[in-house]
Amino acid sequence: MPVKARERLLVTAEDLFYAEGIRAVGVERILSESGVGRASFYRHFPGKDDLVVAVLQGRDLRWRSWLAERVAAHGGGPLAVFDALAERFAAADFRGCAFINTMVESADPDSAAHRVAAEHKAAVTDYVRELLADDGAADPDALAGSFVLLMDGAIVTALRERTIEPAARAREVAEALLGAR
Repeated sequence: MPVKARERLLVTAEDLFYAEGIRAVGVERILSESGVGRASFYRHFPGKDDLVVAVLQGRDLRWRSWLAERVAAHGGGPLAVFDALAERFAAADFRGCAFINTMVESADPDSAAHRVAAEHKAAVTDYVRELLADDGAADPDALAGSFVLLMDGAIVTALRERTIEPAARAREVAEALLGAR
């Protein structure tokens, strides 16, 4: 069964945006690589910004599902988020966090893309808070923010250093935070 035009646009745009950046990839390139015509594109999306938002919304759902699956595979505790990140850092296509990258490219906090990226980070923080609460952490609200800060820092550092080591270093700091509370 042929893949529908909307799905081809989303898959192609997500791959290109993650690999090269949102600003670097124009609609013409997406149309060319997806094999979708201009009229069909505009039937599905009023413009590129709407495509970006749809890509981010889909990626958010898939990434958070992946994180929950990998955390469970690593024992389910809050420190397992760093083990999951190490796996992602090892992937050949790792280019950082699509949501951090989006916030950098869409610096206007009122833009739809920036808002979707910020909502993703809030949802990840909520997930980490739940892990910490389930683990009996004394102050899961405060710790969740610190854990996500460590996660984001590890992501950026892994991209810069091209190694999985930042996940282990962030895990050590997170473990110390858990022990200090």
